[in-house]
Amino acid sequence: MDKPEHFFQAAFSVDNIIFGFDEDGLKVLLIKRGMQPYEGQWALPGDLTFPHEHIDDAAARILLELTGLQDVYLEQVKAFGAPDRHPLGRVITLAYYSLVRINRYRLTPASFAQQAEWHTVAAARELPLAFDHLEILDTCFERLRQRVRTRPVGFELLAQKFTLTELQHLYEAILGKPLEKRNFRKKILSTGLLIDLNETQAGVAHRPAKLYSFDWEKYKELEQGGYYFEVKETKRQRSGSAVG
Repeated sequence: MDKPEHFFQAAFSVDNIIFGFDEDGLKVLLIKRGMQPYEGQWALPGDLTFPHEHIDDAAARILLELTGLQDVYLEQVKAFGAPDRHPLGRVITLAYYSLVRINRYRLTPASFAQQAEWHTVAAARELPLAFDHLEILDTCFERLRQRVRTRPVGFELLAQKFTLTELQHLYEAILGKPLEKRNFRKKILSTGLLIDLNETQAGVAHRPAKLYSFDWEKYKELEQGGYYFEVKETKRQRSGSAVG
């Protein structure tokens, strides 16, 4: 039978999964490790917690130390505790995720982070990520996909003023499928979530589109109460799925 002291021979860490969005699509923030283990490989911004540190404080501290990002809302998603997930010993990690506007933050990698860069989620999933970070990324990405169906998503990722096309592209990037334009617009406008600014785009080569912003009060109301937001795929996508 294990002695009581054997149960206290484990470390805790935090891994931050930070999602952002720009014209290239949905992205995730990665660092390149400058120390062993996995030196030179891409990884999620994460590190060990201090013995007397609150885990939420550790998440914010580690993100700031490795990437320079601060004042970011972090939501705890799940614990990952496979006995062999860390080559140096038993380390249980807690995954936190967040949604941010990429252009609001300047990356300043430090500590053992040689680089900090945004990668599209698709590109990140093709990299040989350190530890079990691919599993953690996939888990948090699935959490985001679930959230987009039951809570409004966009306030954290889009500019203050945006077009319906930009909002649809965001949903398509998260859900991984093209959506029917008319159905999407009817659905999103019926939520009362958007404010028509009576403005149009300026300085564009094509016909300028109408600009909208989020109704903050309604946004918070829907975040707390939830809703069901499922829109039809395009006919091309549906036929392709049926064949596949």
